Amino acid sequence: MSDQTILSIRNMKKHFDLGQGKILKAVDNFSIDIKRGETFGLVGESGCGKSTAGRTIIRLYEATDGEVIFNGENVHKLSGRKMREFHRNMQMVFQDPYASLNPRMTVGNIIAEGLDIHGVASGSKRRERVIELLDAVGLNAEHASRFPHEFSGGQRQRIGIARALAIEPQFIIADEPISALDVSVQAQVVNLFKKLQKDRGLTYLFIAHDLAMVKHISDRIGVMYLGNLVEVTTSKELYANPLHPYTESLLSAIPIPDPEIERKRERIILKGEVPSPLNPPSGCPFRTRCPKAMDQCAVTMPPMKEVEPGHFVSCHLY
Repeated sequence: MSDQTILSIRNMKKHFDLGQGKILKAVDNFSIDIKRGETFGLVGESGCGKSTAGRTIIRLYEATDGEVIFNGENVHKLSGRKMREFHRNMQMVFQDPYASLNPRMTVGNIIAEGLDIHGVASGSKRRERVIELLDAVGLNAEHASRFPHEFSGGQRQRIGIARALAIEPQFIIADEPISALDVSVQAQVVNLFKKLQKDRGLTYLFIAHDLAMVKHISDRIGVMYLGNLVEVTTSKELYANPLHPYTESLLSAIPIPDPEIERKRERIILKGEVPSPLNPPSGCPFRTRCPKAMDQCAVTMPPMKEVEPGHFVSCHLY
């Protein structure tokens, strides 16, 4: 990992206009910097805006406001050749490895689609490139002539990874790439991501709700709640010293493989339901479920502060 920033996001928002004056604030004031060669994990409950943030970064959704700076250029102002170049340098691996693969195309054509669009390779070189990519993700050359329904979930996700790698991107957004897989397969796919990063110098935004797995792969982690980042720090620091009450509750839910410790430890059970992003609470979005909420929390949104070197938290307790 280098000290050079490859992706800088400032106050990114993604709001959906549902009509009749209803605005769904899926992502609000999202700001992070990601260094070249690192893995940044993004975690939170289902519906917190993680996947929407990833899709807005890569411009599957247009941002409502804010800036996404990739390699020094504002992604949401690119067009034409610059936009094609951006998509060549940033790719995405989707959550559902079956829904994201065209069932009518062979695996070879699925993987080579990016090569065809960008005019990278054709003829025998195209075939060689497909076989090379299949080998890189642990599949065989004979798999190129098969269709997605002939593979297991883990194998289909490997195909999705090979497709993302085809045009040699610098940055990959992995949107919950292991959540649809069996537990026995999840570790294999995560280890594949780590090997590919080491071999190819990739940078990842790894989106997931499995905190234990995110710890295994991430250098730094951002915690999201109701469209807002509430804590950002290194993986080691987050697990050793969580500061935000929401982070504490998430970590307390992770099972510990020691029956004695598991029986004795205190688990933080949050009360109430996650508020609707159509009508978020005033002030801090977590205050309606927070066991440490104060009067101030209902009035103002806490700013993101650097409480310790490299450890940022959005909470009035600090």
